[in-house]
Amino acid sequence: MCETKSFYLWLLQVIGLLGILALCLWLAMRPKSPNYTIVNFSIPGANTSNESDHGSIHYELDIENPNQDSGIYYDDIFLMFYHGEDKVGSKTIPSFYQGKDKTRQVIDQVDVETRFWTVLRKAIMNATAELRVDLSTKIRYNTWGIKSKQHGINREGKIPIGKDGKISNKKKKVKLRHASKKWKQRSTRLLLST
Repeated sequence: MCETKSFYLWLLQVIGLLGILALCLWLAMRPKSPNYTIVNFSIPGANTSNESDHGSIHYELDIENPNQDSGIYYDDIFLMFYHGEDKVGSKTIPSFYQGKDKTRQVIDQVDVETRFWTVLRKAIMNATAELRVDLSTKIRYNTWGIKSKQHGINREGKIPIGKDGKISNKKKKVKLRHASKKWKQRSTRLLLST
């Protein structure tokens, strides 16, 4: 009888130790979300006396994969620029794969919708303009050759714009953070409709 109890106690210890080991491995291997930062931003021609009826937004977006053991498969990335509640422009970055511990730079431009250009231009000339950038996509992690399920990513950031049409804060960079609940609901509808 005593030998049976010690065997069960030994078996319980082995199972407990394996459980603790599995928890430690899961915590060590759990992938981190990618980081999105707008490192360069400008709206050329916004501060000139030339009153054109259209404009464009030039941006440089850094997409950083902080994982040293997981690559990331991105679906199309949707970028939307808002001035107040008005969507002044949008861009789709095609799907791609990003390797482990890599950073991808996306340098592109967005045409500002004509009906919002005049209001945005006036706000820039008064140094009161602020754009909101919303980013949404779905990603899959690739760890040790195994793809994870899809994870939805929703990020947003506010870009204060000076009279020169460039970022007016001290850092000159805008890190996109987790989106508000209102934005998550709106972007989920957008992703489901595509």
